[in-house]
Amino acid sequence: MSHWFFKYKLHHIPFWIANHLAWMMINVGSFEGVINYLFKGELPVKFIGYIIFQAAGAYFILYYLIPKFLYVGKYRSYILAVLLTVLVCTAFITAGYFLNAYYSKLTFFELFNKRPDQWFVIFSTAAFPSTVGSMTLAMSIKLGKNWLEAEKRRIAIEKDQLETELKYLKSQINPHFLFNTINSIFVLIHKNPDLASESLASFSEMLRYQLYECNDEKILLSKDLQFLENFIELETLRLNENQTELVFELNHESARGHQISPFILLPFVENAFKHVSKGKTQANFIKLILFVTPENVLHLYIKNSRDEKISTENSGIGLKNIQRRLNLIYPNRHTLEIELEIAIFKVSLKINL
Repeated sequence: MSHWFFKYKLHHIPFWIANHLAWMMINVGSFEGVINYLFKGELPVKFIGYIIFQAAGAYFILYYLIPKFLYVGKYRSYILAVLLTVLVCTAFITAGYFLNAYYSKLTFFELFNKRPDQWFVIFSTAAFPSTVGSMTLAMSIKLGKNWLEAEKRRIAIEKDQLETELKYLKSQINPHFLFNTINSIFVLIHKNPDLASESLASFSEMLRYQLYECNDEKILLSKDLQFLENFIELETLRLNENQTELVFELNHESARGHQISPFILLPFVENAFKHVSKGKTQANFIKLILFVTPENVLHLYIKNSRDEKISTENSGIGLKNIQRRLNLIYPNRHTLEIELEIAIFKVSLKINL
């Protein structure tokens, strides 16, 4: 029940009622006077108008004007739009006084101790200050809540980055990967010295990148792609190219000038090499496409064959941590789709850079 109550923002209703009851207490001067007005007198149309129009104005500012103008740096347009919103809401609230008098048996003066032609006095001394105060309170609460959430996310990201840095120092440069790569290069020294030299250079560049060049929160995407290419080159040494189809399309040109959090892409590529099928009775392949659109959205598509005999539970292991990192570093700015079929594993990742 409570989950449903908060899911549909119904807890906002008592907030607005309590806010306007407090304003009424200030104006009337006693709790008894407020009760008499709400429940023992005429229909409180004016009170309802305050709640409806001030709440509507506050939500319009919070969920439309702030994202559309304030967050994108259009400060002048934002200030003008907020002022216009306050004036329009105040005008509707002032009109509520006349509507209240229309449904009442009492005259306008008897209800509010003001003549109808004194509407500007009501507008400027009653409706306008209340509207400004209520909207300011609502925006302060919402923006304060957003700041707390952003601060918690920042702390969580910093903690995650520290943990990730330790994990990569201990696991990404792990003995399994090191030994396999060194053994592959050792074999190449006798078979193909030139290729062995190139692979050793790639291996050295990869280690240097992991140890020294990826300690910042964001790095150049072009460097990350170069690292991926070195990783792919070294992993390819261990595969039988006659049995495994390898297609890698990394668009460096579209990545130029963009930045990305380090080691966001590597786990998906690493997962493809780790779980690609190697049997002779099925088609073995790894296909990877990576590019950045003109709208600054990174697209990563990976598709690899997997052994049909391996259960789906054992494929794609290790992607949960990267999903958590994506949620922390790119909240509401990424989509990740993972499809696990009997003999094929697919990953589609989009990040708004």
